[in-house]
Amino acid sequence: MRPDLAAQRGSEGQAPQEPLPVSKGAKAVAIFIALAGISLSLFQLYTAGVTPLNLFYQRGGHLLFILILAFLMFPSSAKPWVRWPVDLTFMFGGVAATGYLIFNLDTLINRAGFFIQQDIVMGTIGTVVVLEAARRVIGPTISIIGVVFILYAMTGPRGPIDFITLPGVLQHRGYDVDRIVAQLWLGQEGIFGIPLGVAATFVYIFILFGAFLEITGAGQFFIDLAYAGAGKQRGGPAKASVIASGFMGSISGSAIANVVTTGAFTIPLMKKLGYKPEEAGGVEAAASTGGQIMPPIMGAGAFLIAEYTRVPYVEIVRMAILPAILYFSTVYLFVDIIAAKRGMQGMAAEELPKLKNVIARGWHFLVPLGILIWYLLQNISPARVGFVSIVAILVVSALRYIVRRIQLGHAPTVDKDATMGIEPGVPQTTVGAGLQVEERKRSESWVNALARGFVHTVQALEIGARNAVPVSVATAVAGVVVGVVGLTGLGLKFSSLMLSLSGGNIIAALLLVIIASLILGMGLPVTASYIVLIVLTGPALTQEFGIPLIVAHLLVFWYSQDSNVTPPVALAAFAGAGIANSNPMRTGVEAWKFAKGLYLVPLFMVFHPQIVLGGPWLSVVWAVLLAIAALGAFAAALEGFLFTRMVAISRIAVGLGVVAVLYSSLWVQAAGFGVIVTVLLVNWIRSRGSQGQVAAA
Repeated sequence: MRPDLAAQRGSEGQAPQEPLPVSKGAKAVAIFIALAGISLSLFQLYTAGVTPLNLFYQRGGHLLFILILAFLMFPSSAKPWVRWPVDLTFMFGGVAATGYLIFNLDTLINRAGFFIQQDIVMGTIGTVVVLEAARRVIGPTISIIGVVFILYAMTGPRGPIDFITLPGVLQHRGYDVDRIVAQLWLGQEGIFGIPLGVAATFVYIFILFGAFLEITGAGQFFIDLAYAGAGKQRGGPAKASVIASGFMGSISGSAIANVVTTGAFTIPLMKKLGYKPEEAGGVEAAASTGGQIMPPIMGAGAFLIAEYTRVPYVEIVRMAILPAILYFSTVYLFVDIIAAKRGMQGMAAEELPKLKNVIARGWHFLVPLGILIWYLLQNISPARVGFVSIVAILVVSALRYIVRRIQLGHAPTVDKDATMGIEPGVPQTTVGAGLQVEERKRSESWVNALARGFVHTVQALEIGARNAVPVSVATAVAGVVVGVVGLTGLGLKFSSLMLSLSGGNIIAALLLVIIASLILGMGLPVTASYIVLIVLTGPALTQEFGIPLIVAHLLVFWYSQDSNVTPPVALAAFAGAGIANSNPMRTGVEAWKFAKGLYLVPLFMVFHPQIVLGGPWLSVVWAVLLAIAALGAFAAALEGFLFTRMVAISRIAVGLGVVAVLYSSLWVQAAGFGVIVTVLLVNWIRSRGSQGQVAAA
C-alpha cells in the first residue's frame, strides 16, 4: 500500500479515544483528493473523447489538477499547524500560475518576447511550485537536477552568475531570469513542452485504462491465465511470473507497481517450489521491468518516442515488439535453467485454475484490449483509442455481469473455479469465498448492483489520477531540462564531449550511455531519465555514430530501465525483496542477472537494426537467429547449465561466440553462430548420454 493511502486510511483497530481532529482532517483530505482525482479523470476523458483542447489549455489544466493532488497526497509535515499554511501556499501558487497562463493565453501569445514583469513573476512561481511538487512526489534528486540546469543557464558573461567560467565545451553566453522563465514557463519548449504534453494526453488516458482494468478484476484474470498456461511446467510459478508481468506491465507501465501486484502471488509460490528468496524477488523484478518495454503501452515510452521522432505510434509498437519478446524469452530461459539445474517440478494440476474456466469467466477482458489494438492499427489518435477502450471495458463488464446474473438465477450450483476473474482481491484458491461471491451476486438487487458499479467506476477514476501524479510531475521537471538544453545548445555540446570521451568508438559510447542512465536512474523515474538522456546523447548517437533515429530512441529507453534492476539502486528489485523477505542488495544482483537482456538486446538493435527496422526477409531471419542463439548462449554461460552442466571451456567458447555475432563481418557472425550451436549441441548430447546411463542403472 502506498504511504499516503496508509496514512489516509488509518488503522481500523484503533480505540475510539484516538484524537478526533486528526481523523476528521485525514477524512477531509481523502475527500479532496478523491474529488480532485475524479475531476482530473473526467477532464481527461472529455478532452480525449469529446472535444480536444488547445495545447496550453490541455497541458495547463492537466498540470493544475496534478499540482493540487501532489500537495494533498504528499504533505510537507505531519503537524497540521505546519502542513496547512505551507501546502495551501504551494497549492495556491500552482493554481494561480497555471490559471494565469490559461486565462491570459491570447494576451501572452501576442506579447511573446516582450513579457511584462507580472508574467515573469507568475512564471517564476509556477516553476518553483513544479520543482517542489517533484521533490515531494519523487524525491530531491530530480528537483536538484532541475535547479542545476537552471543555474547552468544563468552561468555566463551575460547571466546573473557571470563570475564563474565554465570549462571549454560547456561555455555559453548566459541568460537572465526573465529569459529563462520565458523559456521554461511561457513557451512550448519548457515545462509545457512535449514531455508534459504526452503525459497530459496519451499517457494519462492509458493509465486510466489500466485503472479500470484493475478495478474490474483484469489483473487477477491475467495472473490466472499465466498460471493456467505455465503452472504445470518445471519452475511453473516463475514462468507464470514472466508471462503475467508481461501482460500486466504492458498496460500498467510501472515496474514497481507490477512487482507489488503480481509478486504478491508469484513470489511466495516460487519460494515454495524451491527458488531462493533472492531469486524469487529477482525474477519478479526482471519480468516486471520488461513490462515497460512491452507494447502496446510501454509506460510512456511509445508515446514519447512517437512524439520525438514523428513516427506513427503504431509503427513504434510494431518495431518494439520483437526486441521485447527477445527480452522476455531470456528471462524465461533463465528461470527454466534454474529449475532444470535443481530438478524442480511444476505445480500440481489440482493447485491450478483450469484454462478453459479462466477464459470462460474472463474472456471479456480481452475485448477492450482487442478494440484498443484494432483502433491503433487504424492510425486513430491514441488518446481517442484510450477513451474508446475505457468505454468498452465498462460496457463489456456491465454486459458480462448481466449475463452472469441471469445464469446464476437458473444455476443451482457453482463450479470450484467460481472465483476466477470475477471478483478482484479474492484469492483464486479460496473456493468458499468464491461461493459467497456468487451467492451474493445471485441475491443482490439490481439497484445495489448499479450502485456498486458506480462506486467501482469512481474508484477507477481516482486511482487513475493517483497513479498519474509521479509521471506528470516527472515530465514537467524533464521539461525544465529540455528547455535549458534548447536555450543553451547543451545537447550539441554534450554530443561533442561524448564523442571526445569515447574516442569515436561506438562500444565506448554505448558504455557511457549505460553509465549515465544508471546514474540518472538513481534519482529519476524511467520516463524522466529517458527524456534527459535522449536530449543529451541523441544527437551524438544518430549524427556522429550513425545509429538510426528509432534505434537510438529505443536504445536509450531500454537503458533507462536499468535502475529498476541494477544495484545499488534497484527499485523494482527492492520491492520484490520486501515481498520475498530477502536481502535487498542480493535480490538486486539476482534481478540484474536475470535482466541481462536489457543490455544485450539493445546491442543487437544497434549492430543488427533489421530486428527493429525490418528489411529483406533473409536478413531479418538471420538477425533473429543470431539474437536467439546469443541470448540463449549467454544465459547458459552465466548459469553454467543448459541441458546439463557446462564445463569451463564450453562457457568460454559460447561467450566468445556471443561477441562474434555482434561483429560487422558476416563470416565472423557465422563462425560465432557455429560455435554457439556446436557447443550447445554437444551439451545436449552429453545430457542424453547421462540420462541413458541413469536409466540403465
